[in-house]
Amino acid sequence: MQSISVGVAGVGRLGHLHARLYREVEGANLVGVYDTDSARAQALAQELGVRRFESFTDLLTATDAVNIVVPTSAHFELAGQALAANKHVFIEKPITSTVDEASALIALAAQQQRVLQVGHIERFNGALRALDDFALSPRFIESHRLASFDPRGTDVAVVLDLMIHDIDIILTLVKSPLTRIDANGVAVVSDEPDIANARLQFANGCVVNVTASRISQHKMRKMRIFQRDAYVSIDFLLGLTEMFRLVSPEETLNTGGFPVVLGKLDQGAHQRHILYEKLQAPEGNALKMELQSFLHAIRTGTPPPVTGEDGRRALEVATTITEVIKKGSVLV
Repeated sequence: MQSISVGVAGVGRLGHLHARLYREVEGANLVGVYDTDSARAQALAQELGVRRFESFTDLLTATDAVNIVVPTSAHFELAGQALAANKHVFIEKPITSTVDEASALIALAAQQQRVLQVGHIERFNGALRALDDFALSPRFIESHRLASFDPRGTDVAVVLDLMIHDIDIILTLVKSPLTRIDANGVAVVSDEPDIANARLQFANGCVVNVTASRISQHKMRKMRIFQRDAYVSIDFLLGLTEMFRLVSPEETLNTGGFPVVLGKLDQGAHQRHILYEKLQAPEGNALKMELQSFLHAIRTGTPPPVTGEDGRRALEVATTITEVIKKGSVLV
């Protein structure tokens, strides 16, 4: 397998995980790390037995690809430098601070023919991957992403910090243009909204109610999907996916006793059974899978699972929600 030299820029809590997991990814050659906090970078470099680079430029010179795990405000500058230097880039979400910056990075990556992957990690969550074999056609989605306060990430509103995870998933599930956004939010402990709610309407009639908070007492990362003849509950925190479906009695006989039949429903001449299934979530570390997919895209020249365009689309919706909150208006 082709070995790819990689480096990690930004070794806070998440960057530390990126660097450590690269040591477990086949075909990855972790060359070193860079951080503006030289002591922190040196400590991690010693722990992993790699080089601490004095500058981001030095890191680029020694690598084929870089992971950018720094505050959002620095994403555009560092990713732009890396792409200009002909390096492949993995960049944590949100892709950039503005949609224009995201567009510029996408154009530069295309010009340089380099991979640009965005770190929307929930795409790799086993609870979501458990639904890969099911045809989803949502009509209503409700999601809640709640976390306790953490100063990390407060340089952006909770919409860009937390809600954007669910926005990205929703946009992959609802394959229809967004037509209307209603939203509200409150800044409680920072200068940006710390709790927010948005109602999204799509051209195909699907409606989404999404809530995010970083000032909650208890953590929650749940999404519920409703569609014709089915209801799906996803717990991203527990990695648990449950499905309730209406099926014909004949389909019930083919399940071999599982899923569980919860009841029967008579509608005119047609009887249907209510089935309950606890879907088996595929095993695997979501972040490690992200890194593996990044290197696979580099080796094969195929698009990564989460492209720059995906990151820009999620950012565009998140930015619009933030604008609606600030202006107290509705955008159609």
